[in-house]
Amino acid sequence: MIPISEPDLGPLERRYLLDAFDSGWISSLGPYIERSETALRAVAGARHAAVVSNGTTALHLALLALNVGPGDEVIVPATTYVATLNAVLYVGATPVIVDVKTDTWCIDPLAVEAAISDRSRAIIAVDLYGHPADYDALAVIGTRHGIAIVADAAESLGGSLSGRPVGSLADISTFSFFGNKVVTCGEGGAITTNDPEIDRKIRQLRNQGNHPDVRYYHEVLGYNYRMTNLSAAILTAQLERVSDLIASRKRVIGWYSHLLENRSDIVPQGSSSRAQASPWMFSLELAGATEPLRDTVILRMRGAGVETRPVFRALQQMPYLLGAQGIETPNATRLARCGISLPTYPGLDRSGVEHVVESLISAVDAVHQLGHA
Repeated sequence: MIPISEPDLGPLERRYLLDAFDSGWISSLGPYIERSETALRAVAGARHAAVVSNGTTALHLALLALNVGPGDEVIVPATTYVATLNAVLYVGATPVIVDVKTDTWCIDPLAVEAAISDRSRAIIAVDLYGHPADYDALAVIGTRHGIAIVADAAESLGGSLSGRPVGSLADISTFSFFGNKVVTCGEGGAITTNDPEIDRKIRQLRNQGNHPDVRYYHEVLGYNYRMTNLSAAILTAQLERVSDLIASRKRVIGWYSHLLENRSDIVPQGSSSRAQASPWMFSLELAGATEPLRDTVILRMRGAGVETRPVFRALQQMPYLLGAQGIETPNATRLARCGISLPTYPGLDRSGVEHVVESLISAVDAVHQLGHA
């Protein structure tokens, strides 16, 4: 079975992990915490970086640092992993769900502008499948209305927009280092910002609200959202190897693009001319497919030894988001119906990509016949 993702862990990760283990610093203190944050600042082009336990806690801390809470609204794209939505609910704010763009699948600035109210406090832009959102347009909107921009960059480390790296494009950027991400430490996350006061708040909140200088004096309600030195050791190694990891992923993306370029019924996620996407996961639309036909493609590919996954469901389809089912997001709804992601990871070779494409084309041709039967 070709998996949807597989981490690339080598001798450097092992060496750093054993070094952290042998040092005895296995919890939330130790030299690799600072080393990983230093390395991330360099990759993200940000003045400040704080590592945390995972990408969801990073989003939660970002909204807490902005003092978002009950009575506030946070604008979010309909197409995203559910953690984006959950972070808004954690702080007691109201999510305002808007559609995504047809080409990049990222949040639509026009839809954002139309959704702004006097209760709007933040916009969370998701860099879907590695493509940076249109932060240039969002910055204009945010400045005009006095609204903060949060980048959910869980999937886009190493990308850029208008020559600026992901991690420096919004007021606050959040990252995930889950096992399938561009760099990983198993579980982990981070927040980058150029604002020293936001960084100070995040560091205090991740550490149970403890005063930075007085131990066991907790000024605010905080959380245990710290990363361990063991995880940070793996993360440090991955960040030191990030250029090679991204180059390997780009080769995989390039092979897919070349092998599928003549199929008009298989439409890859589009891109902006101003953006350099991070090669996280090659995703596409099966043009005109129904959800049952898309799911049949997924099952047939699994039968051929290829793991895939559907594009995220639109947030308003989540049953616990009461009253949201009537929200109309035609682009996000279409993607949820006919979108699919293919295996993408550094160790996937050309023959593996060719097998994935062959199984995809075979499955698509078969379901077309079923659809016309």
